[in-house]
Amino acid sequence: MKAFTKLVFVAVAAAFVAFQWRGPTLDPESLKGARVLVTGASTGIGEQIAYQLAGFGAQVVITARREKVLQQVVEKCQGLGAQKALYLAADMGNPSDPERVVKFAVDKLGGLDYLVLNHIGPSPFAMWDGDVEHTRWLMQVNFLSYVQMAKTALPVLEQSKGSIVVVSSLLGKMCSPFAAPYSSTKFALQGFFGTLQHELAMQNSNVSITICVLGLIDTDAAMEKVKGLTNIQASPANEAALHIITSGASRQTESYYPWSCYYISLIRDWFPSYRDYFIRNFYQYEH
Repeated sequence: MKAFTKLVFVAVAAAFVAFQWRGPTLDPESLKGARVLVTGASTGIGEQIAYQLAGFGAQVVITARREKVLQQVVEKCQGLGAQKALYLAADMGNPSDPERVVKFAVDKLGGLDYLVLNHIGPSPFAMWDGDVEHTRWLMQVNFLSYVQMAKTALPVLEQSKGSIVVVSSLLGKMCSPFAAPYSSTKFALQGFFGTLQHELAMQNSNVSITICVLGLIDTDAAMEKVKGLTNIQASPANEAALHIITSGASRQTESYYPWSCYYISLIRDWFPSYRDYFIRNFYQYEH
């Protein structure tokens, strides 16, 4: 009982600190004319990132699988004030496409200042059914393609003193039900890009890496997946997008949205039995 009381006290104190702390601020002028490649930008968070960047007057290349939807997003970006807005349809499940997309962006923009890695492949929000091939494919889309794009972009970003922004998840730091393949890819992202941060710093590299750890976001795809399975409150996609842009522009090593995710991550190993009990009670499951 004392441990439970302590946990509640820590949670309340963390919430108070989160309310008081305002986080980094964004200078909109710093993004005017910035050359940015955004992946997974046909819908959801990636689409909102593209619109935010367009409003700041950035030069944007977006990519996803659906060409017609990308055309519509580009048209809206142009209307919002993007200095340049282009797209390239690509499938990150194809090992040759990640490099092709980066080279296209560098060629069309004359360089690159930001690489925003946001795309994910579709994966069921359900008990794992033993499908190893799906997990293998999802690793290519959600993880290996990120590594491929980072490798291709690093020399260009080194020249521009640019940034890689990796959109990750709280499920890459803490396990929960119904997301085994997805969570495994996000843990891989945390491990690889966290290590790369150290190595670039040791080499005095000009390139910064920002890992953005997100909670549940109210995209159509996410809301459809979790419908009837969890009572976790979702956060707005447009606010998440602005947070991601701000974090990358201020060259943070790691950021959290909403801020409660930071404190959940911070105390995840303090009381493992209570942690697992609370996690399972956020989800509904019938045998």
